[in-house]
Amino acid sequence: MIAILDYGSGNLRSAARAFELADSQTVVTNDPDICAEADGLVVPGVGAFAACMQQLIAAGGKEIIDARVKASKPLFGICVGMQILFSQSSEKGQTGGLNILAGEVTEIAAPVLPHIGWNTVVAARESKLFAGLTDSYFYFVHSYAAKGAVANAKNSYANYGEVFLAAVERDNVVATQFHPEKSGDAGARLISNWVQSL
Repeated sequence: MIAILDYGSGNLRSAARAFELADSQTVVTNDPDICAEADGLVVPGVGAFAACMQQLIAAGGKEIIDARVKASKPLFGICVGMQILFSQSSEKGQTGGLNILAGEVTEIAAPVLPHIGWNTVVAARESKLFAGLTDSYFYFVHSYAAKGAVANAKNSYANYGEVFLAAVERDNVVATQFHPEKSGDAGARLISNWVQSL
């Protein structure tokens, strides 16, 4: 079973539909017991980093995510759901994140923001997430991103004005800055790769 964490942020319906294609037992919930027992937990997110953190904390999501990471259970962060896994963000002032991945989320140095559109990703060597996805395009909507490599992880990159982290795979935690649920066949394959790894 896949649980999509409902903390008031992210396109939950779109995410649920995409993950249902890979695992018919997909639920949208913030029930701690269901989230703890699920084979995989998906953390979506759209909007500003600080607002997502506030909503996450208010909904009890911080404790749910911390418990899964401590128990080494699979977690998948999407867009701002990836960003909040980092230590902090400089968006609208410094805001602390969950500090699961060390690093800071900062504004992309590009002439036009937000970055909206399709980009290729340079996948990390031996990436399980991007298996079979050479030269595929993924859909991005963001102005901020993490940029430095995460230690002891498979780091995948994209370029829009500058190079930034497009995806991270470390132990049971994976995250994408792009939206796999909006990335057509490539996104569906990536989601399937993750579900099959559970």
